[in-house]
Amino acid sequence: MNAEYERSLGQNIRKLRRRRGLSQEQLAARMQVRGCDVTRSSLAKMEAGQRHIYPDELKLLREILGVSYEELFV
Repeated sequence: MNAEYERSLGQNIRKLRRRRGLSQEQLAARMQVRGCDVTRSSLAKMEAGQRHIYPDELKLLREILGVSYEELFV
């Protein structure tokens, strides 16, 4: 995946997380409860575009943040 695209996706996830009033720790915990092994550190790397985001993680992010896939990829 293109590094610029990953950085943009990560920034958008950060924006959506903050809009929901969630810290990185809270979002990571919600993902863990639903079976996705993501730490706060991993989430920080996703938001910075330094870590790839897997399809199952995208699906959970969409569900937890209450947004469409289109909103994730804007």
